[in-house]
Amino acid sequence: MLIGPKYKICKRLGASVFEKCQTQKFQLAEARAPRKTRGKRGGSDYGLQLLEKQKARFTYGLTETQFSRYAREAMNAQGKDSVAGLLSRLESRLDNVVYRAGFVSTRRAARQLVSHGHITVNGRRVNIPSYAVRAGDTVAIREGSRGSALFAGRGEAMLEHRTLAWMVLEEGGFAVKIAQEPAVSETETAFNTATIIQFYSR
Repeated sequence: MLIGPKYKICKRLGASVFEKCQTQKFQLAEARAPRKTRGKRGGSDYGLQLLEKQKARFTYGLTETQFSRYAREAMNAQGKDSVAGLLSRLESRLDNVVYRAGFVSTRRAARQLVSHGHITVNGRRVNIPSYAVRAGDTVAIREGSRGSALFAGRGEAMLEHRTLAWMVLEEGGFAVKIAQEPAVSETETAFNTATIIQFYSR
């Protein structure tokens, strides 16, 4: 997905949308910038809803078509909360699971890892970043890829990584078992999911 200059997007939507912007250097530059350049657009309800939607979309690296499909599916699910449904769909993407497992440090790198065939699901190679992972699945770095320089120092890296409650590390940190439906709470996100649902409910 072509996204344009990342720093410019971070200045508009917030540093949380890209890992590249979550540095002390970026924060200092923002603090020193004139106040008028750091204002956020979106004073109206529509503007605020659009801003939150863009934050979430860029956070997960999705096109408008992909993101709107997830939102519509969550809203149309009978008997289920739309907010939780949208978060679950976003977190269930294979590229996000690879990122959450700590196999790589960014979602963009996770997407490349999946696309290049380094990841397996239940022992089968999967190269589709949007593949929906389910409870009970095992996501792993492919056996033939574990000796790659990409994963040098994997053991040490896992000591510093905080694994989420819905996944369990296995095989010395080269695999994770999905213990329950992938999800995060509203307090763990940098965007307001309920506001996003309102945007698509118009």
